Amino acid sequence: MKTVIYPGSFDPLTNGHLDVIQRAARLFDKVVVAVARNGGKQPLFSPVERKTLIEHSTTELTNVSSDIFEGLLVEYVEQQSGHAVIRGLRALSDFEYEFQMALMNRKLNEKVETLFMMPRASYSFLSSQLVKEIATLGGDVSAFVTPEVREALAGKLGQAGAN
Repeated sequence: MKTVIYPGSFDPLTNGHLDVIQRAARLFDKVVVAVARNGGKQPLFSPVERKTLIEHSTTELTNVSSDIFEGLLVEYVEQQSGHAVIRGLRALSDFEYEFQMALMNRKLNEKVETLFMMPRASYSFLSSQLVKEIATLGGDVSAFVTPEVREALAGKLGQAGAN
């Protein structure tokens, strides 16, 4: 059984993330969407909330699960008996950082491969940060996130109902 790990902060999960998850689910036997605990960031949603949103957004994908991890990704991949890491690339600006991370992960553990996937072109501009900014300003994020995420954003930001 081939297992791939899709790590990220997913704060919140966007349709771009979901697109990568859906395509990875067609390519691998098991996809673990791994919510990273990152002490350097101040997330809007707790790791447990992000994990729950991922679970609610991927219920139809029977080979997808979600988890929370902290520490070195390569160690987590080994703990999960993973074969590879999936990373999403939206634009050229993502490539340099992701390439450096992939090389460092390879240096730490040569057995862990990194695969890059681009989301559909319609999601290439999309980021969690942009979604949070639009939602904070009262904009409609329904084209960018699942209904569960939209409702969670509205609740977290104290808005009366989702746009």
